[in-house]
Amino acid sequence: MTASAPLLWFVAGYIVVSIGIGLVAGAKVHNTKDFVVAGRTLPFYVVTATVFATWFGSETVLGIPAKFIEGGLGSIVEDPFGSSMCLVLVGMFFAAKLYRMDMLTIGDFYRQRYNPTVELLTSLAIVASYLGWVSAQIVALGLVFNVLSAGAISMAAGILIGAAIVVVYTLWGGMFSVAWTNFVQMVVIVIGILYIGWIIGDKAGGVGNVIAHAREAGKLHFFPEPTTRDVLWFLGAAVTMMFGSIPQQDVFQRVTSARTVNIAVWGAIVGGVLYFVFAFVPVFLGYSAFVIDPQLVAEHLEKDPQHILPHLILANTPLFAQVMFFGALLSAIMSTASGTLLAPSVTFTENVLKRFMKKDLTDRQFLWIMRLVVAGFATIVTIFALNSESSIYEMVGNAYKVTLVTAFVPLVAGLYWKRATATGALLALVFGMGTWLALEWLNPEGLIPPQLAGLVAAAVWMVIGSLATQGRVHAGARHAG
Repeated sequence: MTASAPLLWFVAGYIVVSIGIGLVAGAKVHNTKDFVVAGRTLPFYVVTATVFATWFGSETVLGIPAKFIEGGLGSIVEDPFGSSMCLVLVGMFFAAKLYRMDMLTIGDFYRQRYNPTVELLTSLAIVASYLGWVSAQIVALGLVFNVLSAGAISMAAGILIGAAIVVVYTLWGGMFSVAWTNFVQMVVIVIGILYIGWIIGDKAGGVGNVIAHAREAGKLHFFPEPTTRDVLWFLGAAVTMMFGSIPQQDVFQRVTSARTVNIAVWGAIVGGVLYFVFAFVPVFLGYSAFVIDPQLVAEHLEKDPQHILPHLILANTPLFAQVMFFGALLSAIMSTASGTLLAPSVTFTENVLKRFMKKDLTDRQFLWIMRLVVAGFATIVTIFALNSESSIYEMVGNAYKVTLVTAFVPLVAGLYWKRATATGALLALVFGMGTWLALEWLNPEGLIPPQLAGLVAAAVWMVIGSLATQGRVHAGARHAG
């Protein structure tokens, strides 16, 4: 199905407007604090919008519905169940403590609480985790351009175009551009998704009819079979994004950009709840294809289920509905892509590259170095996206296994356990990562999912290392006194 000329013009116009909003917001950037955390000036409604936009990206509109169609409700425990719970947990247990520390990056926490070595290793793990996450958004933009042009724009060309679009306003305006474009994009997402839900629901015979079809097909079973392996793999999937995405720079930036600590807390909680609610609208839309156009589902199910929803909209809805859908889809992808491109670039500059720079750099010079790193990371991500064969959902899920086994335990222990030490944090990093990688290589489909084993190993060695060095820590403190 080929997109109409008016729809293509709308897409082009919407992209230009989004870039314009980002560039105008970017005029507020005068220093690195403005670039990284928007000068800590954002009001509640903008913080809520940008937190909501943290996860409402390509995997929500394209990846989750495709995964649900293939495996049912239990197969999407990672996202949206785990991801939305992550944001709620951040608001309840992490936002206030981190906000009051007044840091630029989450990597700064590991230096302040432990030492520069822990800062370096966790920051590198955090940066590495974004490779698949940002690539998923760029791949999705390529998919959109490919679908809308009926193949005239190849996936590769679409990926290059999408990357260039996101880089333009992120490079210029940093978190100010990300936050204010996220706000506008969230409005488009909510209105567009709800409108499309109404149109598609009517064509499918109502919400009840779609749910009944899904229930009869066994798609609404959530909990795993009561076997050890199934339960452990279910837990492994749940904690991957629920815990693994907590020590992430994009989540940290969106929360600590708030004007007050209360805004930081409640923006995270409300944003997480809104994400959970609205993430199920694309699931409903995607599964409605079974009722409306079974032949379309059969055509794309074996090739690429991620194409089902866009083609359903193009083939079965009027122009205005197509405009609303692709506006919401572009908003979702661009809002997530911009924040997840900025986050690793800032972390790498502040927590890795900075230690090799001249000490007398001005703040303005450091800001331009950050911008150069944004461009460099965008180039790496684009190359990865062009060569990746994973689905969008898999790329997103795999990204957070890295931070789950390395950065999560040292963060929790550092905030809530006074006896946590740098030695414990280092051992948690080494054994968490080592256990995960060893199992991924030796027995990736075994009884215990590799990332869950890595998380447990990190927790155990955090305790062992910290307790083993208590005497030395206290002796050093007495000597210093």
